[in-house]
Amino acid sequence: MSIRHTVKVRGEAAVVVAAVLALTLAGCGGGDGKPDSKEPDKTSSAQPSSGSSASAPAASQSTTPVQVLATVNGESGIVLTINSVTREAGGFVTVNGQIKNTGTQQFVKTGAWRGGERDLSGSGESVAGATLVDKAGKKRYYVLRDTDGRCLCTTGVAGIDAGATVPFFAQFPAPPPATTDVDFTLPTFATAAVKISG
Repeated sequence: MSIRHTVKVRGEAAVVVAAVLALTLAGCGGGDGKPDSKEPDKTSSAQPSSGSSASAPAASQSTTPVQVLATVNGESGIVLTINSVTREAGGFVTVNGQIKNTGTQQFVKTGAWRGGERDLSGSGESVAGATLVDKAGKKRYYVLRDTDGRCLCTTGVAGIDAGATVPFFAQFPAPPPATTDVDFTLPTFATAAVKISG
């Protein structure tokens, strides 16, 4: 091999090594895609994803939140856990939690979870049937909906595999600021008494 070819091969090898090192360093970096900032990350590790569709979390993800406000049982070994009930600045309350199938067979969700309101029929398989009740104020709050009539809640939960856990969320109009104690109800589950924070 001539000196010219040797230099060319070594030069190409150096480019390949540099590219591999750059990719390795990018993979080992902060990884959150955010610019460096002196402010701490304000997201809560206890809050589950509040996307529009619920699916079983990956096996490598932690499904154990830090806080448990209430746990109630439903039918066929289904357990609902509420992790947060937060008053938001926009005049609404967000309930976050998880639904776990502790049974040995897949649970196929009943239509009761989505509620009986015709206005919410476009939400499909959802938890739109959930309510918040302010017993002191004698008022029941239903799940909020967007301009297309879809619920502001978890959708796409048609079934839960045995042993699987899916996150859920539902948003409601906020009770008066003085109200902190409410009852959360999702059809087929017992009622959960919870406190609103924030």
